[in-house]
Amino acid sequence: MPLEKDEPWYKHAIIYQAHVRTFYDSNGDGIGDFPGLDEKLDYLVDLGINTIWLMPFFPSPLRDDGYDIADYYSVHSSYGTLEDFKKFLVSAHERRIRVIIEMVLNHTSDQHPWFQESRSSQENPRRDWYVWSSTDARYHEARIIFLDTEMSNWAWDPVSKSYYWHRFFSHQPDLNYDNPAVREEIWNVMKFWLEMGVDGFRLDAVPYLVEREGTNCENLPETHAILKELRRKLDEQFPGKMLLAEANQWPADLRPYFADGDEFHMAFHFPLMPRMFMGVKLEDRKPITEILQQTPEIPPSCQWCLFLRNHDELTLEMLTDIERDYMNDSYAQDKAMRLNLGIRRRLATLLDNDRRRIELMNGMLMSLPGTPSIYYGDEIGMGDNINLGDRNGVRTPMQWSGGWNGGFSAADPEKLYAPLIQDPVYGFPAVNVLSQKRTQHSLLNWMGRLIAVRKTTHAFGSGSIEFLYPGNQRILAYVRQLGDEKILVVNNLSNAAQAVELDLRRYKGNILIEMFGKNIFPRVGELPYLLTLGPYQFYWFRLRRI
Repeated sequence: MPLEKDEPWYKHAIIYQAHVRTFYDSNGDGIGDFPGLDEKLDYLVDLGINTIWLMPFFPSPLRDDGYDIADYYSVHSSYGTLEDFKKFLVSAHERRIRVIIEMVLNHTSDQHPWFQESRSSQENPRRDWYVWSSTDARYHEARIIFLDTEMSNWAWDPVSKSYYWHRFFSHQPDLNYDNPAVREEIWNVMKFWLEMGVDGFRLDAVPYLVEREGTNCENLPETHAILKELRRKLDEQFPGKMLLAEANQWPADLRPYFADGDEFHMAFHFPLMPRMFMGVKLEDRKPITEILQQTPEIPPSCQWCLFLRNHDELTLEMLTDIERDYMNDSYAQDKAMRLNLGIRRRLATLLDNDRRRIELMNGMLMSLPGTPSIYYGDEIGMGDNINLGDRNGVRTPMQWSGGWNGGFSAADPEKLYAPLIQDPVYGFPAVNVLSQKRTQHSLLNWMGRLIAVRKTTHAFGSGSIEFLYPGNQRILAYVRQLGDEKILVVNNLSNAAQAVELDLRRYKGNILIEMFGKNIFPRVGELPYLLTLGPYQFYWFRLRRI
């Protein structure tokens, strides 16, 4: 469906999150690269993807999979060259795929030349590009995010004999955003990639840019002022480009990141995601309706970004202690599945490879308010490897075929950056793109149909939502409306068939047209509208006066 003239493109994006190193290896060195990603763009076109979000691909020691950047102006040599990136960007744009890249604002690698200069002496011009202290007692109210690996937000530097501040790993020192030179340089970095043609940035870890004594050093007014300044420059010099916030916060704390439509265009809805899993496990709509009721209105030009899984653990930060315990007991009985305050598993493994539940969760992802983001491999039901350390278990090579190395690389298996999944259920001989393309009813082909149906309406991307509250708590039902277009969505969160009576009196006289098969259901009258749904079944209906 073509965009309205004034509709921002990101409201109707279907985002696919990919990691260059995990996707396709074109030169047989065991590591994915930009020429390989370029080669696989038609696969994304066939799936219905129109936006790709790339994880960091910059030069890096790769102690945090590239989130520890050592040079913002280049490409990691394993992934190719700057020219390879430019060629990929042109190829994507030729296919009408927009490209969002990662921008890690908060910190650099300790191998970055800026930090090496900063630590070299207290007189160095770049000394105050980072946050230094003679004591580790400052900002003691700030929480430690990586509880499993870090004891403090301060690390001792033996070279300069002082402490530096880090909100994440100790090898990732935080930049000092109180320094105008740092703010200017980060804008120069963004400008470098915007001039090359990228369509937007996912700004990583944005709540933590500024530190102030007596606060938790998150969501501070000074941080918002810096982000607004970046947005102002973006709008002035690169109109039509987009900023997406990674801010793992409660809805009320997330709302200021949109400001008056002059800060972020989009932000991930972190609190919703675990509650979708909770709702399905409890067979109760309450966790989902409750968090969406708490979600404040956002400016008309802004948008939520929704996701089921991504490259990190399934975060449980925005849950109560009781809810967190429930999620761990339900989805991560094995302690090895847990990391920090989260669960390091993929979508299919979380849902016990239950095709009906996978479909239901994707149906909700595509029909709730916001722009959906799909994590690479989830469209074919890839598994994970919890025996790999940290978050690497959900970052294994893409499974293209049942052949050598799953079609990912021609290298010897020992040379791969990570081993492929080989277990009987999720291993590449059983789960791969090639076999699913051949099967009409495969998950891959089903996902393509789901995306195609979503694209037939703008109501999912831009419409309002009104929840219906039938007596049956196992049913999650809502109406999405944009102008005269009305879509009724009915989800059965239960593993058993359910009957539901919906109060649709305000739509009296409308018929229901099921959007996947285009079958017509009975006309709405005065009486409650009766529907029956199979286990984990969902319906999308157009409401039409005919």
